[in-house]
Amino acid sequence: MFIETDQGAAAPTDQPVSVTLPEHNYEDVRVLLLGSLTSVQNTIALLFKLNYAEPNDWSRPLATGRPNEVMAILTKRVRVD
Repeated sequence: MFIETDQGAAAPTDQPVSVTLPEHNYEDVRVLLLGSLTSVQNTIALLFKLNYAEPNDWSRPLATGRPNEVMAILTKRVRVD
């Protein structure tokens, strides 16, 4: 069936190359949206289209206590070099 031709041959001893990646500093930033429910939802959709944040990354709209006003909060980790 199968014939082994390398009996006793040493296995390759290639070691993975160690690559040092640059270190970057990151900080958290909070983005706060205040407005009507429609305007907050539209702004979240626009920021998604601009590849800034996923809609699910935002808090659910929270009432502020003012008439017809909600807020949504996003905490995003950004690179600060």
